[in-house]
Amino acid sequence: MIAEGLAFCAAAAAAAAMPALRPGRLRRTRTIGRRGRTGAALVAGAAGLLAGLLLPGRLALLVAVVAPVLGYVAPDIWRARRRAEHVAAVRRDLPALLDLLGVAVEAGLSLPGALAEVGRRSRAPLARSWAGIAAQVAVGVPLADALEAHRRELRIPEIDSFTGALVRAARHGAPIADTLAAQAREARLVRRRAIQVEAARAGPKMQLVVALLLVPSVMLLVAAALVAALLDGDAAGALAGV
Repeated sequence: MIAEGLAFCAAAAAAAAMPALRPGRLRRTRTIGRRGRTGAALVAGAAGLLAGLLLPGRLALLVAVVAPVLGYVAPDIWRARRRAEHVAAVRRDLPALLDLLGVAVEAGLSLPGALAEVGRRSRAPLARSWAGIAAQVAVGVPLADALEAHRRELRIPEIDSFTGALVRAARHGAPIADTLAAQAREARLVRRRAIQVEAARAGPKMQLVVALLLVPSVMLLVAAALVAALLDGDAAGALAGV
C-alpha cells in the first residue's frame, strides 16, 4: 500500500509539473485550463489508487502510476476530438451554406443581413457562427474585424479563403454574389478531394480486415471440416475392422 501511495504521489507531481517542462506551449494556455488538467490528474490518480486496493501487487502499482497521467492528458484528447468533429461539420456544411448566403445576397440583403438570415434558417454550427458575425456588426464591430475573429477562431483553410475573399470583395467593390459562388465551388472541390482521400484510405483497411479476420475464419472452417472428415473416416475404418 505504501508503494502504491508513493507511486501515485510521484505520478501526480509529474503531471502537475508538465506545464513547467513545456513553457513555450502552455504559456499560451489559460490558467484555468492548466488547473483543470491538474485537477483531472489528481482525481484520476485518486481513483487509480482506490482501484489499486482491489488489484494484486504490481498491477496495483501500475494502475496507481498510469491513472494520473491518463487523467492529465485526457482533457487534451477530448478537446482534440471535439475540434476534429467541429472541423468535419464545418467542411460538410460550408458549400450548402455558401449557396444560401449567395441567394440571400442576390435577393438584396447586405452581407451582414445575409449572414444573419442564414443563421436563422440553419441549425448548423457554422451558420450560428455567421449569425454571431452579424450580431457583432449590428453593435458596431467592423465587418472585416468580425470576419478576422471568425477566421482565427476556426483556423480552417476553407474559412481562411472565405473570409479573405469577402474582405477583398468588400474592399475593391467586387460583386459579393460572384465571390460566394466561386467559394462554394472551391469548397465542394475540396470536400470531393477529401472524400476521395478517405475512400483511398478505406481500401487498405478493408484488406487488413479481410486478411486478419475473414481469411483465418475461413481457414478455421475448412480445418474443422477436414478434421471432422478424418475423424469420420477413422471411425468408419474401425467399424469395418470389427
